[in-house]
Amino acid sequence: MPMHPQGGPGGKRNNTALYVVVAAVVVIALIVVGGIVYAGSGDDGKKQDTASSGGTTGGQDKGSGGTTGGKEKVPADPAAKVLFRVPTPSVQDTVSTSGSWLTDKVYAKTGVDEIVGYDPVTGGKLWTVELPGPVCAASRHMTDDHRTAITYQPTKKKYDGCTDIAAIDLDTGKQLWTRTVKSGDYPVNYRNVTVAQHTVALGDSNGGAAFDIDSGKPLWQPKPAEDCYDAGYGGGAKLVAVRSCGSSDNTRLSIQTIDPESGKVISEYRMDPGIEYASVVSTDPLVVAADVGDSAGDGSGISDYFSIDGRTGKLLARISAPGKTYGGRCDGITRIEDCKEIAVGNGKLYVPTEEHDGSGAYSTTNEIVAFDLTTGKPTGQRAEAGDGYLLSPLRMDGGNLLAYKKPPYDKGGQVVSIDGATFKETKLLENPAQESVRRAESSMLPDYAEILFGHGRLYMSDVFVDKADAGDDRQYLALAFGADG
Repeated sequence: MPMHPQGGPGGKRNNTALYVVVAAVVVIALIVVGGIVYAGSGDDGKKQDTASSGGTTGGQDKGSGGTTGGKEKVPADPAAKVLFRVPTPSVQDTVSTSGSWLTDKVYAKTGVDEIVGYDPVTGGKLWTVELPGPVCAASRHMTDDHRTAITYQPTKKKYDGCTDIAAIDLDTGKQLWTRTVKSGDYPVNYRNVTVAQHTVALGDSNGGAAFDIDSGKPLWQPKPAEDCYDAGYGGGAKLVAVRSCGSSDNTRLSIQTIDPESGKVISEYRMDPGIEYASVVSTDPLVVAADVGDSAGDGSGISDYFSIDGRTGKLLARISAPGKTYGGRCDGITRIEDCKEIAVGNGKLYVPTEEHDGSGAYSTTNEIVAFDLTTGKPTGQRAEAGDGYLLSPLRMDGGNLLAYKKPPYDKGGQVVSIDGATFKETKLLENPAQESVRRAESSMLPDYAEILFGHGRLYMSDVFVDKADAGDDRQYLALAFGADG
């Protein structure tokens, strides 16, 4: 059902729904005629599921922290085994497989022209959503009842746009609806999709759009403006737009907190002139990352973080994080919410330091450090990876920080819980040191792969598959690990 775009001037957008559903909602079959779309969802004031795709951000202060404050239990024995492997599918070209989600019933992963739901322990297939083309983008969020959204190509042709949008029930594998949005006579190509509460939001220079995740009902679109558009949105507990105005050599960005149901702007922060791109790290609390003046110099897309009061639009703190010193990665150019190895919670920003020499011969290591979101200053807290290991933040678990430890060449990776108050590390899982397992795990680099941890189990998956990957014993679409203890 086409929706004709209505862009908007800098900080204004319509407060009411602009569209009427002309046709009755049609029951959509599992096979969609038209593109692949990834989307995610948030909640409507209920608890947010933190084990969704790329769950690196968000998290509220649950108190003083402490290992007992999180949901993840400390096993009697953290030694893990391989629960299952998903083989790399055969392809003739590079294909996007971005998107993975974890519920208490299903581990769902994008494959080639499909999304598959697996039993989270055995890896047995529970359901398959077949698609006519590859998935282009997937939300890192899902609703409290495990619904999410995607964008996808309507055919397998390499250069067909990501014009189709779909919502999926991850527990049942049911495709709830599919939509396209038109700009004039042509469908809009979407590579940014998110879910906030029960709204699916998509942004693009040719027009943004929002739908109800349950029914597919159009909710709102930004008002028209000659040189402004919503580049994309960050979702989860709240909805935040990165709004771009001006020409390519005179870009002006605004960070807007939006009511997900009406599209009304709640608050706005205008970034300094000259900042061309920004990424939403977290919507609640609101943290945005940017490469100011292309100064990061390492391809991370980050030189500074901006902590913003989502209610007033006031800048609370600007945190300098030069790429030569700190890790973490965002792709604010094409994917507004694609940030990895960064976490926000307890009123703090958690980032890794860059890899540096360890104390042992030929060893390297790093740390995770914290910044106060109100003052922008380092808190002095530091978690050390240990010689040969590299720490990467995954997500918050109540008041605790979960982190993945990339291992040295002769050991398996680990997942640790870092106490939010004391920064004491507790090992939750350690992967096998068997060579064949190490080879497969080492292909899942945390700055590119999707890494999910929940219910005591670790899931690692690739975001692209290539012709050369098939048959390589180091390459899998997904790996799952779990401890018996």
